[in-house]
Amino acid sequence: MMPAARESLLDAAYTALVRRAWSAVRMVDVAAVAGVSRQTLYNEFGSKEGLARALVRREADGYLAGVDRALAAHADARERLVATAEWTASAARSNVLVRAMLTGCWSERLPSPTLSAVPSSSAVPAQRRADGPLPSPSDFVALVRDRAAAALFGSKADTSELVRSCELVARIALSCVSAPPGEGGVTDLVKAALTPSHRLGV
Repeated sequence: MMPAARESLLDAAYTALVRRAWSAVRMVDVAAVAGVSRQTLYNEFGSKEGLARALVRREADGYLAGVDRALAAHADARERLVATAEWTASAARSNVLVRAMLTGCWSERLPSPTLSAVPSSSAVPAQRRADGPLPSPSDFVALVRDRAAAALFGSKADTSELVRSCELVARIALSCVSAPPGEGGVTDLVKAALTPSHRLGV
C-alpha cells in the first residue's frame, strides 16, 4: 500500500475517534471512509489494536515534528524554548491523543495501547515501527529535552546546566497540559523560568 493510502486510513481512524469512543469505532467504517476494503485495512494494520498503535505512533511523530519546527522558528534560544512550550500546550489542546500521551491519562473513550513493544509479524515497515515501543510521558520529556539541547547548543549540549534548562522547559510545558495556567499562560511561566540566571550559553 502506498504511504498516502495508509495516511488516509489513519486520518479516517482519527476522525472517527474524535466523533465517538474508540470502542465504538468499527474497522469497516474506517475502511469505507478511506475508500478501501476492510481486508485492505487489516492487511495494513493487522488488527484494530495495530491500527490504534499506528495512530498513536503517527500522532507522536507529528508532535515531535512540531517541536523541531518550533526550535527552528527563532534565532534567540529563549524564544525557541518558549515556542516549543507553546507548541506543546497547543498540540495537547487540539489533539486528544497527544494530550493522552503527554499526560499518561488515557480516558475510556480513547484506545489504550500498551507502551511496550508487541510481537509484530507485519510485512509493512511502518507497522513494524508502530508495533515497537511507544513513548511514555517521561520519554517525551527526554525527547524534547534532547532535541532542544541539540538544536540550541549542538556539540555543547553535553553541558549539564544547558540540558537541565531544556528539561525544565519540557516539564513546565507538560505541567501546563495537566493543569492549564492562568493569564499569561505557558509563555510567561517559561520566560520566568529562563531568567538571566539560567545561562543558556548563547
